[in-house]
Formats: sequence, structure tokens, C-alpha cells
Amino acid sequence: MTKVALVDDHALLRNGLASVISNSDGYQVVFEADNGKHFIELLKKNPKPDILLLDITMPEMDGFETAQWIKANAPDIKILVLSMMDDDKSIIRMLKYGARGYILKDSKPEVLRTALRDISERGFFFNELVNGRLVHLASQTGEKNNGPEISEKETEFLKLCCTEKSYKEIADTMGITPRAVEALRSNMFEKLQTLSRVGLVMYAIRNGIAKI
Repeated sequence: MTKVALVDDHALLRNGLASVISNSDGYQVVFEADNGKHFIELLKKNPKPDILLLDITMPEMDGFETAQWIKANAPDIKILVLSMMDDDKSIIRMLKYGARGYILKDSKPEVLRTALRDISERGFFFNELVNGRLVHLASQTGEKNNGPEISEKETEFLKLCCTEKSYKEIADTMGITPRAVEALRSNMFEKLQTLSRVGLVMYAIRNGIAKI
């Protein structure tokens, strides 16, 4: 039986999710929390979950802080992010903090079930937010990729992509124009066969250019 915990400050949504999970074969909801701080308190009194369904926007201790705490203190708990935030910056941050999957709150129950199954059986779940080449990169963890050669400037760009800087801020840091950064980004998308900044970040992490 796969043990699941939920951390979300919206009780109505949380209860609905708990119902979907509990009615799915092979899963048991061990506890629910309002935020990260509440989760840590309940973790001391309840069985440790195998998978944590984690919201990002919460009071007291949000999803980013909670994921960081889990990574440092309970890394065996697999995090599935459930959020309304679909921007690259949020996805990248949660991946760096150890998230194994990322789905939106308006996803259908079947998507949630699939995500739970994939994380339980394969260790990760990929969808339209985190997909394609990322599956390949994530499955190759620990091995050096014999991919295209990356120049010094491209390496610097990839490192900066792993930060929270906007593309304009990356241009300022590199001392080049925003148009030059756009060209660099397009070239890297083509070279690394990805369509998003998340893909660039996963490539950088996979190849030791940036650390999680």
C-alpha cells in the first residue's frame, strides 16, 4: 500500500483530493496538512508518506520551503507538486528542490492517478509541463551524456538559466543584449532538442553544469 500525504491550505480541495486517492486501489492517505509547518508537526506523529502531494502557495511555510526541508531531512519522500502556477521559474525551482512530478490543480482525477502510479513505480511523472527530452535526461542520472559540445558562453548561459533570473537579467549578467540572449536561447533549444527553459535546466543538472 502506497502511503500518501497532502499539504494544501484549501481544505475543500484537499478533502476532494483525499477522496480521489483513497478510492484508488493501492493508495492510503495517512494525513493532511494546511502548510509546510503543519506537515512537519504531523510527520512526527504519523507514518511517513511515500509520496507527498504538495501545493506551492501556502501561508507560514510555502511549497518551496517545504520541498527544501524535505530534501534536507526526508529525501526518501517523493514530491508531486499540485499547483496553479505553470511558469518555468516555479517548475524549475521545484525540480531543483527534488520534485518528481508537477501537475496543475485543474487536472482531471485520472491525471492525478497516473502521476501517483508513475512516481510510485518509476520514481517520476512527466507531462506537458515537464516532458519529452526531460524523460531521457532524468532516466540517465549519474551517467555523462555524450551530447553536443557546449561552448563557454553556452555553459554560462545554462548556469544562469538554473537561477531565478529573467532572460533580461541573464543578458545583463552576461554583458550582452536581450536580443543576443534570445538568439542564444533559440540555438540551445535546437542544439539540446528541447522546447523550454525547464529542458535547459534539466540538461544542465544532468551533465553537472549546475547542481540540484
